[in-house]
Amino acid sequence: MTEIVLLRPGWLVALPLLILLALWTWRRVPHAGGWGHVMPTRMLRAMQTLGHLHVGTRQSGASCLLAAAVLSIGLAGPAVPRDDAPLLAGSGAILIAIDMSRSVATSPALADAQASAAQVLAAAGGRAVGLILYDGEAYDVAAPTVDPSTLETQIAVLGPETMPGQGSRPAAAFALARQMLSTFSDGDLVLISDGGGMDAASVAEAERLTSSGARLLLLTLSGTAGPDVPPDIFDRLPGVSAIAAARAPEPVLRQLSEASHWRDAQAISPLRFLDLGPFISILALVPLMSLFRRTI
Repeated sequence: MTEIVLLRPGWLVALPLLILLALWTWRRVPHAGGWGHVMPTRMLRAMQTLGHLHVGTRQSGASCLLAAAVLSIGLAGPAVPRDDAPLLAGSGAILIAIDMSRSVATSPALADAQASAAQVLAAAGGRAVGLILYDGEAYDVAAPTVDPSTLETQIAVLGPETMPGQGSRPAAAFALARQMLSTFSDGDLVLISDGGGMDAASVAEAERLTSSGARLLLLTLSGTAGPDVPPDIFDRLPGVSAIAAARAPEPVLRQLSEASHWRDAQAISPLRFLDLGPFISILALVPLMSLFRRTI
């Protein structure tokens, strides 16, 4: 089924107003332009019979209201996606921060982290993507680049011996991400983690990151080798835009690729959708043409 969107939905507010106006008009009797107030009823009918006076009809009022309703629907901008829409490169940058603590690196969860990171690369839509790995410290493995193939290799070779340190400090990853995204007008951090090390320092650094204008998206790992973490551990982080399991990352991927992420989505909507509004507005001429019908 073809998806239909409204580019200017505010114009639909006119429809209920037109319905109320139609009901009010229907309850009124046809008028004669004010002559009914100064002429006796007999004289008014005689003038109408002789053709010297024309009385308005409900049909003419209904035609005008129907035309106005069609115009309001057309102005609302019903549109369908264009098959020939150009593929535009996104703006800003995406950083992928992968938890490489021993609890993740020595467990099957590492494969989930690698697979979800690869899916983030595919959903970047031409935006620059960088890579951060962290355990007890955070390292900027790759600065944001528009060539994701360089990151695919680095993500594919991750293993238990990749990181030298111990522990897990998401706070260090948040701080490093804020520094790396400071030169971009907008940016996203996709954190892939099992929730280990989410302490007060992590909450504070996450708040600094989101306050700087960056978005925080989370992909959670399960089945790690470390101790169990509280199920609400990620709820402590402020300003999270989306959260999903690494094995089902669609909500996060949708946030990365959807048009609402564009700062000027209205400007590019004509490129992405075929506006049917002008074609629907032309149909308003059909009820209006009945007003020009000649009577004999």
